[in-house]
Amino acid sequence: MFKRFLAKQFFEEHGKAMNAEALGAAVNLIEAQAMFDGSEHSVHVRVAEHDGKVYLDLCNPEWQVVEVSPDGWQVIAESPVKFRRSAGMLPLPTPESGGSLREFRTFLNVEDSTWPLVVAWLVAALRPRGPYPVLALFGEQGSAKSTTGRLLRELVDPNSAPLRAEPRDGRDLMIGANNSWCLAYDNLSHVPPWLSDALCRLSTGGGFATRELYTDQDEVIFDLQRPVLLTSIEDVATRSDLLDRCVIAWLPAIPESSRRPESQILKMFEEVRPRILGALLDAVAGALKGLPSTKLDTLPRMADFALWVAAAEASLGWPKGTFLSAYAGNRASANEVALEASPVARPLIEMLDEQGEWIGSSSELLQALEARVGDQVKRQRIWPSNGRSMTGHLKRLSPNLRAAGWQVEFHRESSRRLWSIQRQDTVASSDPFASPEAQPPMMQSDAKRCDMLPGDGNDADDANAGASVVGPGRNGDGWEEGEL
Repeated sequence: MFKRFLAKQFFEEHGKAMNAEALGAAVNLIEAQAMFDGSEHSVHVRVAEHDGKVYLDLCNPEWQVVEVSPDGWQVIAESPVKFRRSAGMLPLPTPESGGSLREFRTFLNVEDSTWPLVVAWLVAALRPRGPYPVLALFGEQGSAKSTTGRLLRELVDPNSAPLRAEPRDGRDLMIGANNSWCLAYDNLSHVPPWLSDALCRLSTGGGFATRELYTDQDEVIFDLQRPVLLTSIEDVATRSDLLDRCVIAWLPAIPESSRRPESQILKMFEEVRPRILGALLDAVAGALKGLPSTKLDTLPRMADFALWVAAAEASLGWPKGTFLSAYAGNRASANEVALEASPVARPLIEMLDEQGEWIGSSSELLQALEARVGDQVKRQRIWPSNGRSMTGHLKRLSPNLRAAGWQVEFHRESSRRLWSIQRQDTVASSDPFASPEAQPPMMQSDAKRCDMLPGDGNDADDANAGASVVGPGRNGDGWEEGEL
């Protein structure tokens, strides 16, 4: 693009084309001057922060940006920050004052209980720094998930391909994030573990490095945070760490009598989009103004996101605490989704309801749960195959079990790693690891077996000693994974 610009400038001045050799030499010289003699500037995509103000690139031919300060917003022609525009980015309309986000409410098929969460995601999407929540739109066929997702993205980061299929790998995900501000993936049938982990990193921050093309040792590093939007029929976000970062909106079914053509909806939306964008910018200005004085009694997960939206409540016309109340209910629903999606959660809770508590190793817990489920469940790929895998399931489920009223603790007894799960109202009155006599018989015998291993009780020494010990295990072929 710069070569074309330079060739055009030369033609306008001299009335002839610039030969390839001269053009290449000019580009090399200008590039060297810029690299070694020029000033360095941070380059942003769509949203940036400078001197306590937020800047939104309208991506129009005039290169106008919106400057948002605690006192309000204005459209300016000369931006103090540098923006980069990718091929798919589309312009935003010039915002207008006097609008209200309630006008936007009429275009979205969301319930009243989840409307504050959708607005919260929009306000957070214009925050220049993360963490950013992942907005998950779930609903049956015909509930306008795709239309809702498209309109939400059109308001903050319009793109020539607003809704996309899931990326093939982490590299594709990061390339998409590098070339747009908001990522929207439509009609997901599932979220594989690698994508769930990648979305977590994109939400709260995390780097991705890959080898630079046509090189042997150079690498390209992406370190990005972006707002993400997902749509799906099923509850595809099931892993606890992703659900902790999600704002979930279940869209209701639309009666046949209430349906409208999408073309009509989009036309009407374009007419009011400048006023809706102006109202959203008012909320961002309110968040900038109220953030220094905003205090929360308790900070939930995604605390920066919660503080930002709570600071905007006054400018949104919400009573104090509206967002936190809706967010708490949403997190409770996400907790239920995580427990329902886990293959071990249901038999574990059933066992805990019967016994009242569990104290033992991961391998022992796996054996106890396998005795309660059928072969069909155990043959599933997501069912833990050994003690180590069971430990991973417990670590992921621990926050969800605590939210459901169970206290989960991890304890190292000699060379054994033990889990204690019991009701939270009984934790204060009992110590599951008080003495070996308080342990179940199976645990006492196992503890005695571990005492026979070399070592003096020091964790590091015992770990080194245990690593070289070969002895009969419960299956007769070595110690079970997760016990030593």
